[in-house]
Amino acid sequence: MIKLVGLAAAGLALSFGTAGAQEVSVAFGEHLAVIGGCHDCHTVGYNESGGKVDPNVSLAGNPAGFEGPWGKTFAKNLRLTLANMSEDDWLLFSDTFETAPPMPWFNVHAFTDVESRSLYQYIKSLPGGLGEPMPDSLPPG
Repeated sequence: MIKLVGLAAAGLALSFGTAGAQEVSVAFGEHLAVIGGCHDCHTVGYNESGGKVDPNVSLAGNPAGFEGPWGKTFAKNLRLTLANMSEDDWLLFSDTFETAPPMPWFNVHAFTDVESRSLYQYIKSLPGGLGEPMPDSLPPG
């Protein structure tokens, strides 16, 4: 899965031309959320629906959790993560954050500024309110 997300992100420039030619937009951010796999974990029901996105619950987190040798982690509510961040704050955060598996945070570090800003604008544009926080991670065992 992580390799597929990385390949999808790497192929982004091919699908949209050169990254420098792409402009910051909500539509580009929506595209990134799909091909980057954001909805796969952060949107409840996305996989079960065959990739249909309900904008009212998109990227509001998933309480199902992922368990492995690291313990149990939950896909964060990205709406809440960005709620008090400016676009510039998000740009710095997206270049520096680290988190537990299975989140491929290192793939987000590879985003260009245009990609990061577009994803920010897409998440901020979503209707339906901020939603609820997800459970805290649990240690192994």
